[in-house]
Amino acid sequence: MPSECSDFRSSVSKDSESRFESVRGLRYHLRVWGRDEAPPVLLLHGWMDCSASWQFVVDAMGADWKFVAPDWRGFGLSEWAPGGVYGYQDYMADLDAIAGLLVKDSRLRVVGHSMGGNVASLYASVRPERVAAVVNVEGFGLRAREASDAPLNLRQWLDELSNPGDVRIYPDYADLAARIRKSNPCMSEERSEFVARQWGCDAQSGGVVLRADPGHNRVWPQIYRLDEACAHWARISVPYLWVEADESRNAVRHGIDADELNLRRDAVPGASTALIRGAGHMAHLEQPGQLAELIERFFPGERARGMLGRAFSFRRDSPASSVHSPRPGLPVS
Repeated sequence: MPSECSDFRSSVSKDSESRFESVRGLRYHLRVWGRDEAPPVLLLHGWMDCSASWQFVVDAMGADWKFVAPDWRGFGLSEWAPGGVYGYQDYMADLDAIAGLLVKDSRLRVVGHSMGGNVASLYASVRPERVAAVVNVEGFGLRAREASDAPLNLRQWLDELSNPGDVRIYPDYADLAARIRKSNPCMSEERSEFVARQWGCDAQSGGVVLRADPGHNRVWPQIYRLDEACAHWARISVPYLWVEADESRNAVRHGIDADELNLRRDAVPGASTALIRGAGHMAHLEQPGQLAELIERFFPGERARGMLGRAFSFRRDSPASSVHSPRPGLPVS
């Protein structure tokens, strides 16, 4: 596992504290901002990301919250899973354990990006008594697979387990930052440099490697079934905000066309929706102010008391973060 490397404090206005907990036998890193007495909000990062990427959203928040952002197993400063095997079931179980550490008799507000949004949605469907509300940012699932895909997928997973690929080494943090900007053209140079220092770590042989376990680059042993995902989404009963970014290519990357994206978006009964302008898939890094505004308007709190459940919806010809009349959720057949 890569060692910890020096922090990069440019443009950071709110300090965080690192805490480590034993979660299902792994040493888990939790990044915490705010007072312990403040209402807790869980921030769940996406695939190949880490907890520190929420820094700019936290900086833009005005209300008094206690933000807790775990590094998922195998990411950031959390311990890697034995054998480098990962899947939604483990993330779900980890989240359940972390929720138990944070609250006993109350419910959590949860914000998740991409994979984190998918995990938050699954969790809200099976543990509604632990969840107060969900903001799901660009977490609309993976490429839909058929049952007939399972045997070849499992064979590929076995082949990749026995033939691990090479670990990529970047010349320096500036090169890693440049590659991050190439994949995320809406991200500023300064933020990409911050992210590079959080995603990367000094390699023992020189250069920079990613902190994340290379095992994350393998296919998962389980295939993604859209019918199962829709069954979970249909069970969500808590206030739920679905957030997309107008320049995201994530749906295209996963082979999700416009009709299928509409089906997924409408699968959560009564879900509110919002659109972030001028951002790609990494909206929390590219337009953190817009996302922070949406979170504070959707969650109840000192600056948004009584607004939980207020309907948000988006039209692609409307200003960023606009509020419109609700679009009802549609049943999934």
